[in-house]
Amino acid sequence: MTATREDIDRTFGQEVKNAVSTRAALLVIGVLLLQLAFILSYVGSFHRPKPDHVSIAVVAPKQVSSQVVGKLDKLPGGPLDPRAVKSEAEAVRQIKHRDINAALIVDPRGNTDRLLVASGAGSSLVQAVELVVTKAEKADQRSVRTEDIAPTAADDSRGLTSFYLVVGWCVGGYLCAAALAVSAGARPANGSRATIRLGTLAVYSIAAGLGGTIIVGPILGALPGSVFGLWGLGALVVFAVGATTLACQGIAGIVGIGLAILIIVILGNPSAGGAYPYPLLPDFWQAIGPALPPGAGTWTARSIAYFQGNAITGPLLILAAWALAGTIITLTLAVRRKGREAAALG
Repeated sequence: MTATREDIDRTFGQEVKNAVSTRAALLVIGVLLLQLAFILSYVGSFHRPKPDHVSIAVVAPKQVSSQVVGKLDKLPGGPLDPRAVKSEAEAVRQIKHRDINAALIVDPRGNTDRLLVASGAGSSLVQAVELVVTKAEKADQRSVRTEDIAPTAADDSRGLTSFYLVVGWCVGGYLCAAALAVSAGARPANGSRATIRLGTLAVYSIAAGLGGTIIVGPILGALPGSVFGLWGLGALVVFAVGATTLACQGIAGIVGIGLAILIIVILGNPSAGGAYPYPLLPDFWQAIGPALPPGAGTWTARSIAYFQGNAITGPLLILAAWALAGTIITLTLAVRRKGREAAALG
C-alpha cells in the first residue's frame, strides 16, 4: 500500500515530536538566548575601551597644583579623575594601596614630568593613562616619563595571569556543581544529600585552589605572591561559584546551570576587570563587575600578587557572601523539598 503525502507528513511530524520534546525545544531556545547574551556582553564591554574618570594624583608646588588638576579634570570626555596630593611618597602609598591608579609628579624646574603607574593592576589601563597624560602634557610643551612602581612579573604577559587563573577557578566551580547534578539529579533529595554535595564541592575547591596556584606559581612562574594567599583565594572562588550553581539548580533544576553561566560567564567574566580594568569598561560593566565572583577574584589575585595583599577585604567579603548565600539556598530548598514530599506521602 503506497503511503500518501499526508501520511508521510504526519509520520515526519510525529518523529520530530518524538526526537525533540517540548522541554528540549525550550532548552534549545534557552541555549540560543544564552549564546546571544554571551556575544552581546563580551562585545559590548570590549569593543570600545576608553578611560573613564581614571583616578590620578597630582604632586606639584602649591602655586601650580590647582591649575594642573583643573586642566586634567576638564579634558574632553572626562578620562581622568585628578586630585592633589601633598607628596610623592603619599602618591606612591595610595597607588600601592589601590586607592588611585596613577600619579603625575610635576617637575617645577624642568619640562619633563613623571607618571607613576602600576602595570600589576592591568597593562591596558597603564597604556590608556599614559596616552591621555602624554597628550595633555604635549599641549603645554611638556613631556612625561613613565615609571612603573608595581610592575608585572616577566612571564605575566599584560598582567592577565590573575584574570585567567580566576576564570579557570570559576569554570571548575560551576562544572563541578553541574557534574553533581548530571550524575545524581539537579535537585538534591534532602538536606543530607545537599550537605554531602556541598562537602564534595568544598574538597574539590581546596584541591582546585592549590592546583591552580601551583601551576601559575612554582611551575610556570607566571604569578608572584603568597602561595597560601592564592590557594585560599582559589578555594573560596571555586566554592562560591560552585555553591551559587548548586543554588541555581535547586531553584530551577537543570536550567539552573544556564542561570549560573549567565551570572558567572556572560556577566561576570567581561566585567571582571581582567582584559580591561574597570575604568576602561562601559558604565554597566563597571557597576556589576566588583559585585560578581570573577571581578572580586581578579581584583584580589592582583592585590596578592603585586600589591602586598592591600585592598582585599571588600572583595573577599563579596566572595564569602556568594558562598554563604549559595550554601543557605541549597540547604533550605533541599530541606523544604523533603518536607513537601513527606507531607504528600502522609
